[in-house]
Amino acid sequence: METAALPALAPFLPHGMKEEEAVQILKAAAAAPPRGDEDLLLTRLFPRLDAENLAKIRAAREEMRAQIQTDVLNRAASVERLAALRAEMARQTLDGFIIPLNDEFHGEAAPAAAERLKWLTGFTGSAGVAAVLKDRAAIFIDGRYTLQVRGEVDTTLFTPRHVSEEPMSDWLKEHMSSGQTLGVDPWLHTESGMNNLKRLTGEIGVTLASVAKNPIDAVWPDRPPQPLALVQPQTEKFAGKSSASKRQRMAAHLAERKVDATVHTLPDVVAWLLNIRGADLPCTPFALGFAILHQDATVDLFMKEMKFATGLKEHLGNMVRVWAPEEFTAALTALTGKTVQIDPMVTSQAILDRLTEGGANLIRAEDPCLLPKATKNAVEVEGMRRAHIRDGAAMAKFLHWLSANATSGDIDELTAEAKLRSFREIGENFRDLSFNTISGAGPNGAIVHYRATPASNRKLESGNLYLVDSGAQYLDGTTDITRTIAIGTPSQEMKERFTLVLKGHIALARAIFPKGTSGSQLDTLARAPLWAAGLDFDHGTGHGVGSYLSVHEGPQRISKAPSAVALQPGMVLSNEPGYYKTDAYGIRIENLVVVSEVTPPAGAERVVYGFETLTFAPIDKALVETGLMSDTEIAWLNSYHAAVRAKISPLLTGDSETLTWLEQATAPL
Repeated sequence: METAALPALAPFLPHGMKEEEAVQILKAAAAAPPRGDEDLLLTRLFPRLDAENLAKIRAAREEMRAQIQTDVLNRAASVERLAALRAEMARQTLDGFIIPLNDEFHGEAAPAAAERLKWLTGFTGSAGVAAVLKDRAAIFIDGRYTLQVRGEVDTTLFTPRHVSEEPMSDWLKEHMSSGQTLGVDPWLHTESGMNNLKRLTGEIGVTLASVAKNPIDAVWPDRPPQPLALVQPQTEKFAGKSSASKRQRMAAHLAERKVDATVHTLPDVVAWLLNIRGADLPCTPFALGFAILHQDATVDLFMKEMKFATGLKEHLGNMVRVWAPEEFTAALTALTGKTVQIDPMVTSQAILDRLTEGGANLIRAEDPCLLPKATKNAVEVEGMRRAHIRDGAAMAKFLHWLSANATSGDIDELTAEAKLRSFREIGENFRDLSFNTISGAGPNGAIVHYRATPASNRKLESGNLYLVDSGAQYLDGTTDITRTIAIGTPSQEMKERFTLVLKGHIALARAIFPKGTSGSQLDTLARAPLWAAGLDFDHGTGHGVGSYLSVHEGPQRISKAPSAVALQPGMVLSNEPGYYKTDAYGIRIENLVVVSEVTPPAGAERVVYGFETLTFAPIDKALVETGLMSDTEIAWLNSYHAAVRAKISPLLTGDSETLTWLEQATAPL
């Protein structure tokens, strides 16, 4: 957007700030997603603004934001963008270049400035990588996106390949030859990822080159700046423990291992360690920045201070030193002779290069904050319980509205998605959605990570299934729930396969397991009913969930993939088996659960754990084929629905229609 669209800023600027600098700051604010507290940032940055000019600047910011999204997601420009990339590759003497989805922080999401894969290909999924050579290109995705990628990407330019069945390594071996050069941006690849690429390129005689400037950045006109959004404290009322106590605990861990410092790159780790939350990314309350924790419990935080809410510096205290982001690399090289721990799975190769250049002694181990962050304290668990009850009330209102309107033929995916958000927004402590809602009608429900757009938007039609996977960010907890609803009368096949998914969900929910059990050892419980019918699903059964942090959190998970991480009390995970029939329908039933110690059975010789269900919303009884259910499974569903009714009804006392519907929806089978 042109500067001329703004009011004259000079009269309102802090002393010493130039108008050009103010415009760049405003563009950075526009690069952050809308979150509700954005005007606080504007008034902090421009303290002398009057109401009239604040309104003009707010409008200009929103126009900039819309333009950023339009520019990034311009699929029609893929031909020109790919040609420009190849020209820049030639200038840098590269025969190939790899474009991962992630940014330098290696979290799950990235800001618009780092959406290089989306800008180049049009792909909007949450996992993927592209490889571009002089005469061909491919995009590699997992089983969740095999359908979505063909609807978003020009497959005449980028060949879609299943990352497991047709891995990038095979494609590069087939199409690159000895003596060629493959380029990578070392900020976008972890050490473990780079080691894999080094082995591969060594096998085929290709040179692996770390580029000084990402060639996409060189050809991306008007690339958005890094986002600028307010950073605020997460108080002990919600966090349960002070940042000082967390830092001291982690510092003691370092001292035990004779480690001088550890580098933290994951945004959720930095947020947890310092009890801060931000709004740099959509749906996740992250403030992007690096941190170095020292053995004396001090922290060097590399983040723009102009983002800090009033009082945040006092919240951080004098044990946290704040530096400009540009000073991070110098701080790494200054750790000469220090023993520094890094996590090779999440730390950029560029960071390791700087540490090595500076003469640091490297210890490679998992980020020490991951496990303490994942094992929620009592305050966080109770906050999750409260947040889920409020979320359940919103879901009840939505499901009641859906039952009254879905068969009218007037409701489509986007309408339903917006309606669900409206019910959540009125809830106490609501801050945002926890991810983009998956609102899939009929065949769109078979696309595991579907995102409805005006082009793909379908009406909810009688005889179809509707799958809605959604969640919210509350100050006291993060939610994630999936329900599959029959629109009209479902087919017998739909009922049978829904019931197989439900049986797997119940088996996992009822699991009792000894201390030391990992999620991969429990995964079969959720799949066994489907396997017995020759069916399965191509995603994990459960992911970890943060406490007003990321809706996808490690290291805990329930999956076919091997995992040595033992489930521990306080860990929150999803329980979400599913079934997907391409071009027909999708089924998924998802609740969040928290690992809890349970009363051992008589004669038990070991400590045993189980799952406490956190999510409370009706499961569609119209899709349950009771003939496939055991008495124990029916008793579980009836007990669950009784708990839904008991916990949610008090929040619906002023809504008699929803209360009546809830009584019917949760009546015993």
